[in-house]
Amino acid sequence: MNNAVYVSGVGMIPFAKPGHSEHYPEMAKRAIVAALDDAGVSYGQIQQAYAGYVYGDSGCGHRVVYGVGLTGIPVFNVNSNCSSGSSALFLARQAVQSGVADCVLAVGFEEMQPGALTVHYPDRPDPLERFNEETLRLSGHEEIPFALRYFGGAGKAHMDRYGTKLSTFAKIRVKASRHAARNPKAVFRGLVTEEQVLESKAFWPGYLTRLMCCPPTCGAAAAVLCSEKFAKQHRLNQRVRIRAQAMTSDTARTFESGDMREVVGYGIAQEAARQVYEAAGIGPEDVDVVELHDCFCQNELITYESLGLCPEGGAEKFVLDGDNTYGGKVVTNPSGGLLCKGHPLGATGLAQCAELVEQLRGEAGTRQVDGARLGLQHNLGLGSACVVTLYERVG
Repeated sequence: MNNAVYVSGVGMIPFAKPGHSEHYPEMAKRAIVAALDDAGVSYGQIQQAYAGYVYGDSGCGHRVVYGVGLTGIPVFNVNSNCSSGSSALFLARQAVQSGVADCVLAVGFEEMQPGALTVHYPDRPDPLERFNEETLRLSGHEEIPFALRYFGGAGKAHMDRYGTKLSTFAKIRVKASRHAARNPKAVFRGLVTEEQVLESKAFWPGYLTRLMCCPPTCGAAAAVLCSEKFAKQHRLNQRVRIRAQAMTSDTARTFESGDMREVVGYGIAQEAARQVYEAAGIGPEDVDVVELHDCFCQNELITYESLGLCPEGGAEKFVLDGDNTYGGKVVTNPSGGLLCKGHPLGATGLAQCAELVEQLRGEAGTRQVDGARLGLQHNLGLGSACVVTLYERVG
């Protein structure tokens, strides 16, 4: 079966710095209730639930949904690093599209700690061991925390190949702050200048500064997905549907290319985007608004190219021409993105979904992208999983 899948409800709570939020069950419950209210359904109508998170023990998804209702439905816990939320969304979409279920909940949440990401189970093999080895071989600097080394190295690779300037990455952070200033749910809403970005603490001198990195964040978001039959039967919102979606993982290219951009997901994003464009019968030039995985300014820049928003090697011009913001070719991360909205790992994929649904409904307030009909979502989790989703305004 190939049922149409509608995003009938979304919910998201304001993100917060670690130590300034509720615990994850309370955050997730508020996001779920908001999504149910937005959809106009009760929890008793939900037939399956998929919960994405990274930092938590087994069964956190059950703990979260049990706080909303005890109905005996299947609850799936999904952990795929930073793409956990969109992986939960992918599974929920599959369940509805295949006809297994008619009304499904996807929720993502994270309660994070301050500071750089670290390995939590050092007594056993690291799932990122191959990535670490290739990054050390290509970039060195074992003293730098691993995520900073990965994405700083990817930015350096782009700089070395195309002559990209560090100031171009800084411009991306400035753009993110302008967008986040319009988003009441973003954790960082203050404007920053290019000089402030460049003069902030250098984590990798010449290649990466503190303000080019997303902050650890706590938060939650959720979505209710329905079949067309269910939506019509219950008179639910059918203004936004998932037109195409793809999920990819690593190939030999990741480790054999000798390119740090590949190590951090350039190729798998390129392939997921190709599948989505082909399935939808469109090209990247048709997309109006994008929420992409800007965990670092460097990753936003290389993702412009992997998603086909500009030619390979053309990302710097794309930024300098203002084609990544209002008045340009495609508004990128109107929410403020991970850089300013925040990045609670398991929640990010559902927060991106919520932003794009609001944009396509015309409900995004002062950050609204005029006339938005097609919204593209890109969410990446190293290890690896990349989920690209195309949303369409109906009618």
